[in-house]
Amino acid sequence: MKRKWYSRIPSPLIMLFLIILFVAALTWLLPAGVYERTEVAGRMRVVPGSYHEVDPTPLSFFDLFKAFPEGYKRATPIIFICLASALMFSLLEATKTIENIVGRVVRLLGDRHAEVLIVLLTLLYGLLGIMVGYENNIATIPIAAIVILALGGDLVLAAGVSVGGMTVAFGLSPINFYTVGNGHLIADLPLFSGAWLRSVLCLGGLLLMSWYNVRYYRRLQADPESSIGQGLDTSGMQLSKPLETYRISSRNWLLLTVFLLGLGVVLYGVFNWEGFHINDTSAIFLMVTVVCALVSGLSGKAVTEAGFRAIAQMAPATFIIGMATTVSVIMEQGQIQDTISNGLANALSGLPTYASAIGMSIGQSGLNLLIPSGSGQAMATLPVMIPLGNELGLSPQISILAFQIGDGVTNLFNPSLGGLVAMLSLCRVPFDRWLRFALPLTGMLLVWAWLGLLLAVAVGYS
Repeated sequence: MKRKWYSRIPSPLIMLFLIILFVAALTWLLPAGVYERTEVAGRMRVVPGSYHEVDPTPLSFFDLFKAFPEGYKRATPIIFICLASALMFSLLEATKTIENIVGRVVRLLGDRHAEVLIVLLTLLYGLLGIMVGYENNIATIPIAAIVILALGGDLVLAAGVSVGGMTVAFGLSPINFYTVGNGHLIADLPLFSGAWLRSVLCLGGLLLMSWYNVRYYRRLQADPESSIGQGLDTSGMQLSKPLETYRISSRNWLLLTVFLLGLGVVLYGVFNWEGFHINDTSAIFLMVTVVCALVSGLSGKAVTEAGFRAIAQMAPATFIIGMATTVSVIMEQGQIQDTISNGLANALSGLPTYASAIGMSIGQSGLNLLIPSGSGQAMATLPVMIPLGNELGLSPQISILAFQIGDGVTNLFNPSLGGLVAMLSLCRVPFDRWLRFALPLTGMLLVWAWLGLLLAVAVGYS
């Protein structure tokens, strides 16, 4: 039989290693170069037009592998929040708290409203992506898995609802500080200005994500054999008894209260405490885990087993997160990051106005595989792209929007994005299965976003 295209998709580990080898080769093939940088309001900014070549620093075979420890060192905050989230959920899973609550809710609402629940959950996770961020929400991912499985879906749909909804909304958010915020600071524009168009694109993207999830759910109901998630491990995530037998005990309520209080503190910190970042969220998740362990009623052995089980499940994702960060380390050490940004600017300089806007977005999509950090991409490319956009007849607002679309939408399939890989791991969805689900959706979202970008050019969005 002819092999399907998706059977040839390598694992994210192999993909990342190939990207690392490719970037290491580029340090030998591309000239090393840098832009001059100056400090403005406490931030280092690129000086437009200051690119110049410097002495090459290609990575030797030994330097290539030395970059790995540095990559893992830089990735420590993301790795740790993944482990802290997994530990916290593992305890809630061991005490049957989430299962009992989900079982009770599904019994009260019934599966007759399953499609409405899928849409509402997608929008809810989208709201979390807009308001709270990305990795800060990682602890909520397994909840979607239990709910969707209880409604007759599979783990891929659970990832579509939670990871998909959050990724789309975070990527197209009108108030994403990492992309839009940094872009506005670089361009000296009012912070989060032009929100009307970004809000339309974000809401449309979320509605498209919701429709895509419902369509997949209907397909599952009509033909269970069509499930992309066939054979995936759902142990501990499925309801283990009939709906009518579920009861929420006082201990379940206590554990749920501790969990929600922890999430509440994270939300409050994000919006009210200056300098509240990912390490603070990890600390709160750890505190919640300790309190849950003390009031869970589990023996020390049971708590230990739950903890080791969580670490074992999350270990592959954390390993990949470190590898993803290694890509950026190699680019910095080889001094080719600015060279690539300058090359992209030169490639766009001769295009017509509409084509240059789309080309800028496509170029950022490619860079997103090498620099998955939104703020890192913004600081590396926007100081070059904004002046170039002015020369091409694109307002700074349009250049920033093109950057946001290129970075945000392609996050749906970016193996270099540690948060995506970690969330998929919490849903127990292999990357190749996710690609089968997400790639058609990504194409639809890009068409939608590019239509918005063309509208921005037509109306002189500023």
